[in-house]
Formats: sequence, structure tokens, C-alpha cells
Amino acid sequence: MDSSGISFKLLKTLGDPTRLRLIAILNQNELSVNEIQEITHLGQSRISTHLRLLQEVGVLNSRRDGKKTFYYWNEPVCAERRNFMQLALRAAKELEDYQSDLVNLKRVLALRKNKEQLFFNQVAGRFGRVYGPGRSWQAFGHLLLRILPPITVADLGSGEGLISELLAKRCKKVIAVDNSEKIVEFGKEKAIKNGIKNLEFRLGDLQDPPIESESVDVAILSQALHHAQDPQKALNSAYKILKSGGSVMILDLRKHSFDKARDMFGDLWTGFAEHELHSWLESAGFKNIEITIVDREEQPPNFETILAAGEK
Repeated sequence: MDSSGISFKLLKTLGDPTRLRLIAILNQNELSVNEIQEITHLGQSRISTHLRLLQEVGVLNSRRDGKKTFYYWNEPVCAERRNFMQLALRAAKELEDYQSDLVNLKRVLALRKNKEQLFFNQVAGRFGRVYGPGRSWQAFGHLLLRILPPITVADLGSGEGLISELLAKRCKKVIAVDNSEKIVEFGKEKAIKNGIKNLEFRLGDLQDPPIESESVDVAILSQALHHAQDPQKALNSAYKILKSGGSVMILDLRKHSFDKARDMFGDLWTGFAEHELHSWLESAGFKNIEITIVDREEQPPNFETILAAGEK
């Protein structure tokens, strides 16, 4: 096709909302199919089909880099085609998924730079392949716990304090906050029984924890944020109690469709989309935000676990 003009085939190709979504993000940065999938949550074969059609009409180009193919925006040559493509981009901005795609694009580009995360995924993937005496995540966890520096940690929405107890073995101090009076009393009694003097249980709401401002090094919300009435308020409070340079770490479920979780587990939210967590963390004031999927359950409903982190 002559890329200098506008054809009926080009008009027809850009009449599809999914293809508009793709050109909107590829106009920002070149991406691989896997990265596009991470941004849009569309199926890989569906993405590949749309990319091929966009290449056929000259909207996109591609290049090989090792085993990966990267797709990128093909800048129009003639003024007529350039004006038309700008109209297509404006139409893309009106799509429902436009803002979430931009947030996910920002997150994916940050992950691309994060070589440490890539290395961890490779190590984790190899860990369970070959049996070896003594090779277990439990042993690995004990090793990593001993590397912890003497910091102060807030475990927000702690429950009975499983994580708090583990961290207290090495941390300077751990403050466990939960809104259940019975659980807090249970936690206190268990800490005393086990002789853990640097673990303190406090009754309170993770949206407004009873912790002084700028007093902790790390704030953890482990499978707790989906119980918050207002997740944004909870993250604002986490930011408030952190010292400058402190970090927030969130383990929670990725957005899912298993609505029975509301009744079975008392969940207020059926998980979170990556772009939601990123937006809330950014609004709270956090920087160097990283969000990635760290676990996928093999059994239905196939819950996925997200790890989100940010620095103050």
C-alpha cells in the first residue's frame, strides 16, 4: 500500500477500538507483544493479529532484538495521512481503557529497566525444577530474614501477626495494627508467651493507624488492602507514618471475578488492577513504584498475587 495517502483499508483498520488502543500506546514507546499483553491484558494471539493488520496498512513497523520482536509507530510522511493519524490518536483518548493503558505502560517501562526483578523471576522459576536435599522456600526465607537490617516495621492489617512474628526475629521493632480487639489481645498474649519483646500489637484501623508520623522504616499491607473501605486513604496513611526514604510493600490479590470471596473471606474488594494500585501509590506521594505479579494459583479460581512497592 502507498503509505503517503489514506486508503479505504486504512480507514477500515482504524475503525476497530482494540487497534486504536494499540496505536495509542505504541505512539508513546516501542513494545514487544509480551509487554503489550501486560499493559492491555488482551490475549497474545489477538494482539498479534491486530499488530499484523496495523503493519499491513503502514501504521506500525517492527524490528527484531534476539528472540523478541518490538513494534513501533511509523511516522506518516504526507500531511494528509499525518492529520488523519492524529485524529485516530485523539479518538483513542476517548476509549474507556486509555488512562489505565497509560498507567500500565509507565509501569511496564519501569519494569523493563529493573534488571533485578528479571533476575529474581529467573531464579524463582528455576528453584522448584530440580529436587535437592534442603532446597525449600522455607529455608530460603530464613536465610533472607537474617539479612534484614535493624529497622522499624509497621504491619498494617496484621491479623494474628504471622508476618509480624517472623520480622520481629530480626527487626528493631515491629508494630502490628489490626481492627479486631480479639485478634489484638491474642497477638499480645502470644508475643508475651514466646518472649518477643520488640513486637507491639495495637488496636486500630489501617486507614488511620495509631502510629506516629515519620516513625517507621517500612509499612507492610499483606492481604489487607482489599479489606479497606478506602484504599487511597490507607496508602496516604502509610505514607504519613514512614520516615523519609522509607518504603511501603503491598501483597494483595490481582483483580478477579470470584465474587464469593466477599462472603467467604469478608473482602470488600475483589483484588486490584495494577493501574489502580499504581495510581493510588502515586497520588499518596510514593516514587520508584514497582508492581508485579509474584504468584499464580494453579487451582480455580486461579488467584494471582500482586507485589507493589514504593518509596517515600
